[in-house]
Amino acid sequence: MGLRFTVLASGSTGNATIVQSDSATVLVDVGLSAKKMEELMRERGVAGHHLDAILVTHEHSDHIKGLGAFARKFNLPIYANQATWEALERHVGQIAAEKRVVIETGESVTFGSMKTTSYAISHDAAEPVGYTFDYEGEKLGLATDLGYVSDKVRLVLEDSDVLVLESNHDVNMLRMGRYPWNIKRRILSDIGHLSNEAAGEALCQLLTDRTKRVYLAHLSLDHNLMDLAKLTVNNILESNGFFFRQDEYPLRETYHNKPTPWDEVKRR
Repeated sequence: MGLRFTVLASGSTGNATIVQSDSATVLVDVGLSAKKMEELMRERGVAGHHLDAILVTHEHSDHIKGLGAFARKFNLPIYANQATWEALERHVGQIAAEKRVVIETGESVTFGSMKTTSYAISHDAAEPVGYTFDYEGEKLGLATDLGYVSDKVRLVLEDSDVLVLESNHDVNMLRMGRYPWNIKRRILSDIGHLSNEAAGEALCQLLTDRTKRVYLAHLSLDHNLMDLAKLTVNNILESNGFFFRQDEYPLRETYHNKPTPWDEVKRR
C-alpha cells in the first residue's frame, strides 16, 4: 500500500479526513461528534486505536466539534500551531500536556515514512493552515477554508498528485440565499471560502501532467450543489484549454454525511 485517503465528511456540518500510508494513519480535523466519527471510520475499516495522530487546520467548530472527546477516548496526540492551540483550548476540554503538540505553520512532521507539512491559508481564524502529505514520491494536498488561492498556496499545491480543493458556494445562490448580508460578505471575502468559479480558476494554474484527481470539497448545503460545482469548474477548465476523456475525468465528489471510497494517490 502506498499513500491513500478517505474524506470522512466535508462541509459546514463537519469535516474530517483520514490519510494513511503503510506505516502510519493520521486524522485531519474532527468536525463531528466522537460517536459520529467512529461510525464513519467503521465504514472504512478504521478504528480510533489505529490512528497515530490528529492534525488540526483551525479552530472553527466544523473542524473541532468532537476533537477533545475523540482524542481523550483514544489517547491521541493533537498537532496544531500555537495560535490555533490558544484559540481552541476552551472548546476541547482538558488535554494532557504530552498530547498537545505544536507544529508551527510551514513546519513538517514525519509519521512513519509519511511527511506532513502545514502551510498558511487565508481564512477568518487565528492561524489557519492546510496540509500536504508526501510518501515515496506521492503527494496529496488538502486545501479547504480558503478565502483565495495565493501564489504561495499555488506553489505548495501545484505538484500534488491528488488535490482535495474547496468549492464552497455558487456566488448567485449565496447572494440570493437566506444568510444575513454580513455573513455573505464574510464568505465572499478573501478570508472566507472559495466559490465554484474561484476553484475552477485556481485549478487552471494547479493542474499539471502529474495531477490525477481533484476532489471538490466543503460544499455549502444551502448555497451549492455538487452537480453545479462540477459543471462550473469543468466549464472554466474547458474554456482554458483543459479537456478530459470520460475515463480520465479528474473531478471527484465529497459528501457531508458519508465517507468517500479509499483512494490510492498513485492510481491513475
